[in-house]
Amino acid sequence: MAIASFMVPLGTPAPDFTLPAITGGTVSLKDLSGAPAVLVMFLSNHCPYVRRIESALGSVVAGYRDKGLAAVAICSNDVTNYPDDGPDHLREQAERAGFTFPYLVDETQEVAKAYRAACTPDFFLYDRDLRLAYRGQFDGARPGNDVPADGSSLRAAIDLVLAGKTVPEPHIPSLGCGIKWKPGNEPA
Repeated sequence: MAIASFMVPLGTPAPDFTLPAITGGTVSLKDLSGAPAVLVMFLSNHCPYVRRIESALGSVVAGYRDKGLAAVAICSNDVTNYPDDGPDHLREQAERAGFTFPYLVDETQEVAKAYRAACTPDFFLYDRDLRLAYRGQFDGARPGNDVPADGSSLRAAIDLVLAGKTVPEPHIPSLGCGIKWKPGNEPA
C-alpha cells in the first residue's frame, strides 16, 4: 500500500543525527552544514517506488554536487523483517543506481521519527540555515506509469534553494512504500 509524505511544516529545523554509513564510518548532519542546500532522503532497496527512480536520483544528485548540494540517504527499515534493506543490499543498490552520496543506516529508527519520514522515497530539502524548504516528490514517476523519472519536482526545488529563493507551495507529497517499522516502534 502506497503511503504519502507527512508534509512537515516548512521552516522546520533539520533534526541532528549521526549514523553509520554503508561504506564504514559515520556521517552527521554537521558534516553537511555550511552547504547552500542540504538534501536528506529516506530510501530503501526493496521498494518499487524507489527502484523506479533510483538511477535518475543518482544522476540528479550527482549533477548538483558541484553546485553546492550536500546530500545523504538514510534507510530506516526493519532489516529483520525486510532483509533486502540490510547494508549489503544497500551497497548493491548504491552501485546499481550510481549513488555518490553517503547512504546511512538508521537501525533504531529514531532519525526517521525525528524527521517524520513516512515512506521511501521521502525527500527533505533544507536551505543553508538547515530550515526545511521543500518536502515532496522527486517527480511524477510511479511504478506502472510512463512518466519519465527525471527528478523535475526536486530539481526545481533545488534550483530555487541554491538561488536563495523560496520554493512556492503547493508541494506534491512523495508517495512510496511505508517505512517498515520494528514492532512497537511505529510513530504515534
